[in-house]
Amino acid sequence: MNKRMLLSASALLATAALALSGCSSERGGGGSGDSTGSSATSTGFEAGSTIGVALPDKTSENWVLAGNLFKQGLEKAGYKADVQYAPASNTVAEQQNQIQAMVTGGAKVIIIGAKDGRQLGTQVQAAKDAGATVIAYDRLIENTEAVDYYVAFDNFQVGQLQGQALLDGLAERSDGKAPYNIELFSGSTDDANSAVFFNGAMDVLQPKIDDGTLVVGSGQTDIQQTATAGWKAENAQSRMDTLLTATYSNQDLDGVLSPNDTLARAVLTSVEQAGKPLPVVTGQDSEVESVRSILEGKQYSTINKDTTLLVEQSIKMVDQLQKGEKVDVNDTEQYDNGAKVVPAYLLDPVIVTKKNAAEAYQNVPNLLEIVKEYQ
Repeated sequence: MNKRMLLSASALLATAALALSGCSSERGGGGSGDSTGSSATSTGFEAGSTIGVALPDKTSENWVLAGNLFKQGLEKAGYKADVQYAPASNTVAEQQNQIQAMVTGGAKVIIIGAKDGRQLGTQVQAAKDAGATVIAYDRLIENTEAVDYYVAFDNFQVGQLQGQALLDGLAERSDGKAPYNIELFSGSTDDANSAVFFNGAMDVLQPKIDDGTLVVGSGQTDIQQTATAGWKAENAQSRMDTLLTATYSNQDLDGVLSPNDTLARAVLTSVEQAGKPLPVVTGQDSEVESVRSILEGKQYSTINKDTTLLVEQSIKMVDQLQKGEKVDVNDTEQYDNGAKVVPAYLLDPVIVTKKNAAEAYQNVPNLLEIVKEYQ
C-alpha cells in the first residue's frame, strides 16, 4: 500500500492496521523534489480576476495567518481576493455555501482549506463545470476528480519527524533506559491529514512497539481509538484524563504522540492537573504558546510548517494559471484522493526542539523574538 495514498475516512479507519503494517522506509515524491515536474498548461484568464479562498474556522493560529497572507498576497499580485472562513461549528454547510458563492461570483481559481474534505465534491464539481481551477490547500479534497492541484507540506514526513522526536526525547530524559510507557493521539477523522500524520509517526514507532522498547499502556494503537474529534483540546484533555486514571495510577507516563500543538497543550494540562511528571510530548504548527512551552522545558517538540511559504507557493500557482503556464508540481504519484491522483506540490517540514529553535525560526521574526527572550 502506498504510504501517502488517501482513501475515504471510512476506508482509512477500516484499513488502518493494514496501512501501518505495510509502511516501509522507502519514499516516493516529497518536498525535496524527487519527482519534480509540471502539470498540463492552462488556458489562462484575465489579470485582476477574482480568486476565492475558502478556509476552515479560526481555531488555529496558522489558519488566521493564512487568511491574512492570502488577502495581502493576492491583492498585491493584482487579483481580487475573496477570503472566507467557515464558522467554528462542526457543520460544513457554510463552507459549501461559500464555495458555491465563489463559483457564482466568477472566481477563476478557488483555493480550499477543507473543513471536511469528504463533503465538498458537489461544490468542487460546480467550480470545475464553471471553468474554475480548484487547488486543495493543506488538506486534500477526497473522492472527486474535480480537484486540480494539492499544495501542502509533506505530511507523512511530519508524522515521521514527530515519531522520531518522541524517541529522541524519551532517550534524552531517561538516559536511554527503556522500555517507555507511551500513549498515542491522532487528529480528527474528518481531516484527511490525520491518518497521514499518524501513519508517518507509526512508520517510526511501530518497530519500537514491536520490539518492546515502547509500551502503549492502554493498548489503544488503532487510529479510530486514538482520534480526537474536531481537533478539539477539550476532547484530547478528556481522553488523557481517562487514560491517566485507568492506566497510570501506579506508574508514570513517559511520552505522548500528539499530532499538533493544541492537543499537546491539552495533554500537558491533564498531566499537570493529575500531579504527575510531565511526559515527552510532540506537537505541530509552532503555535506561540507551545513555542514558549518548549523553551520552558514542558512540551518537547513542534513542527515548523512556514505558512508564508505555503501561501506563496499557492499564489505562484495562481500566477502560472493566469498566464497560461504549466503549474509546478513535485509529486504526481502519491496523493490518490479516491477518485484520482492529484498533482501536488509538497514543502519540507522542520522539527523544532529547544535545542534548534533559534535556527529553525531564523526567518520567523515573531517566534525568533520569543526564542531570544529565553536565551
